[in-house]
Amino acid sequence: MALVLASGSRIRSDLLRNAGIDVTVDPAGIDERAVEAPLLAAGMLPEDLALILAEAKANDVSERRPGDLVIGADQVLAFEGRRYTKPEDMEAARRQLLAFSGHTHTLLSAVVLSLDGTAIWRHVSAAHLTMRDLTPAFVGRYLADAGEAALSSVGAYQLEGTGVQLFERIEGDYFTILGLPLLPLFAELRRLGVLDT
Repeated sequence: MALVLASGSRIRSDLLRNAGIDVTVDPAGIDERAVEAPLLAAGMLPEDLALILAEAKANDVSERRPGDLVIGADQVLAFEGRRYTKPEDMEAARRQLLAFSGHTHTLLSAVVLSLDGTAIWRHVSAAHLTMRDLTPAFVGRYLADAGEAALSSVGAYQLEGTGVQLFERIEGDYFTILGLPLLPLFAELRRLGVLDT
């Protein structure tokens, strides 16, 4: 049985490999926006949305890889009743960061294990991040330093880089913030006998 990551996210594959996990990367081929549109219209809670998207990814890859254990993951950012996606451009990133300035937002990271096209385990973790009061000038400098990388995450920041300077307080698991709650995932992989106990 191979362990497969249904994501093209470099950070997720790096997290697993850095932890000594032998994983094959096989990104899911689903249209996330098409999956989530009717769910958002129905008022679905952010944590449920993250789980559904993670499960859709895991099942998509699992259906074409019988016998392999597939990891699906998704992250949702919730702020003031709204779900944020990756910013489309630097102007959208600037507006988003200024909106978050001085406030707390929530990152919800879901992980699902799927076998033979069926989800066999689901988990969602939350982290609450409070940004310090940011000036427009600081946000501009930050985005100039971060470059296109700011557009690759739902929050327009990478906590593992200069994005950490945006924050005043962080409550939650570091791996949840990076988009893959490793500790509960590893506990389940040990329970299943995939990892040594």
